[in-house]
Amino acid sequence: MPVADYQTYCKMLDRAREKGFAYPAVNVTSLTGANAVLKALSESRSDGIIQVSTGGAAFASGSRVKDMALGAISIAEHVHRVAERYDIYVALHTDHCQPHVLDSFVIPLIEETERRRAAGQPNLFSSHMFDGSAVPLKENLDIAAPLLERCQKSELILEIEVGVVGGEEDGVKADGPSSKLYTTPEDMLEAARCLNSVKDARYLVAATFGNVHGVYKPGHVKLKPEILKDGQAALEKVYGQEGRFLLVFHGGSGSGLNDIHAAIDYGVVKMNIDTDTQYAFSRPIADHFFKNYDGVLKVDGDVGRKKAYDPRTYLNLAEAGMAERVKQAIVDLKGGGTTLMDA
Repeated sequence: MPVADYQTYCKMLDRAREKGFAYPAVNVTSLTGANAVLKALSESRSDGIIQVSTGGAAFASGSRVKDMALGAISIAEHVHRVAERYDIYVALHTDHCQPHVLDSFVIPLIEETERRRAAGQPNLFSSHMFDGSAVPLKENLDIAAPLLERCQKSELILEIEVGVVGGEEDGVKADGPSSKLYTTPEDMLEAARCLNSVKDARYLVAATFGNVHGVYKPGHVKLKPEILKDGQAALEKVYGQEGRFLLVFHGGSGSGLNDIHAAIDYGVVKMNIDTDTQYAFSRPIADHFFKNYDGVLKVDGDVGRKKAYDPRTYLNLAEAGMAERVKQAIVDLKGGGTTLMDA
């Protein structure tokens, strides 16, 4: 089945809110990673989201080129072709585009979709994220509103971040007062006032409730999902039930199930996953190398074993390991057996 079109993607998100589950949005940096996500979604009978960050996209284009837009296009085109062989829906998303790289990442990708639509072809990506969390809220929204208007014209969903996710993502550290780690109801109301001015546009909001990028030992990160509950209540009071946000959970690695499920109860329909799947991808490779060091390396003048150092051998293991971690995420997010294909 092809990558989800706009109408299908909207149905996916609305159904997650209605049925009380969330989609795993998994960052990938290679075709192998994308294949792992598709494998996991299909075997779990779940739809989902494959996403590419600025750093992941630059990596995908090669160390000599380092072109974020080109790398993202390459991965997206692969997913469009391979998704035809799967019996679930997958959406394509870009992650954490900050203001200073808009013109070299998201804008060229929107332009690519505009060119495709003019030629009668489907959208390249399903949605994009603008991360204006490092600038004042007014500046964040002043950039987001016209960007949302442009996205709406091409049936693209825009994700924004209101508040700051701590930790480090793609080498970018989020610094600032700890209060910024918690989005206020006032922040959410202001975001709604601004974004709702774009008629018929669909958007996602990453509100922060103590989230931190990276991985930490249990107890280090103090999440407060009730922040989301309070914000949604404020929105409902002003805009009614339909005014509640479709929320995104960033920095979820190492989070407890109670916090994850509470966040879903309060409107999270998309949870980003990166650190945990990076480890799940790398762990089988390390295991293979340790167990087969004398085959991977030409030890003491020997010739090694070609099958041991053939990248297909250990990348197949990496794909399988990452797929299993995505399947666990689907269980944690209550998404197993929820594909629209079976509805």
